[in-house]
Amino acid sequence: MNHRMLVMLAAGFVWVGGTVSAGRLQEHESPWIELIGEDELGAWKKPHGQWQKAGDAQVDPKNPRRLIATPGRGVIVNGPTGKTANLFTTRDFGDIEAHFEFLIPQGSNSGVKLEGLYEIQIFDSHAKKTLDGSDCGGIYPKAEMLPRYHHTDQGVPPRVNAAKRAGEWQTLDIVFRAPRFDSQGNKTRDARLERVVLNDKVVHENVDVKYPTGHYYRLKERARAPIMLQADHGPVAFRRIRVRELAGPKP
Repeated sequence: MNHRMLVMLAAGFVWVGGTVSAGRLQEHESPWIELIGEDELGAWKKPHGQWQKAGDAQVDPKNPRRLIATPGRGVIVNGPTGKTANLFTTRDFGDIEAHFEFLIPQGSNSGVKLEGLYEIQIFDSHAKKTLDGSDCGGIYPKAEMLPRYHHTDQGVPPRVNAAKRAGEWQTLDIVFRAPRFDSQGNKTRDARLERVVLNDKVVHENVDVKYPTGHYYRLKERARAPIMLQADHGPVAFRRIRVRELAGPKP
């Protein structure tokens, strides 16, 4: 990093992905933290399972339900079979703004879990007409494991079907507010998704999430916890994941 860049950073500019952003930091913002940086898996807890470092990913021409990782840097792919260990950040987060880019093949299923508990679904639902929370961009439904895994509500569907076709890179931008607790640990405010944008289309605004999604709804909620990338339901690739912490919620 040269002297000019150091001066710009000191003045409040943001270092993002090897460049200095033109946007100055506001009082309520922190610098972006790159979660797939020079060491693609360095920000994620071990074990990493079969996650692969790659330069890109594409649908396998011999199997539309699989991905092929191509050589290079900056992309992570959840292994040759598309089922491996979920990834958790080494760092805990609370209120955040986050950006994810992902790619899935035909019929695949993944997700981003804020604090490891509140899931925004990633799913091959480009062609669907009627949506629920299990479709791409949805807030995943509540579920039970027994007698077999099943949803007990519809979750919160995305406002519009903004999902791209399988095999295309997609973007997901989230502003998340963590739940609040009093000094005795009692929850005083639910988690909230202030804004979720899938492929430049707003799919959620100011949605309270009263309990963790899926079958996690019984788990203890926290003010800060790791971000999770779901990797055990189908092939997925991620790139350009970044997050920044936010100050207190807007009045």
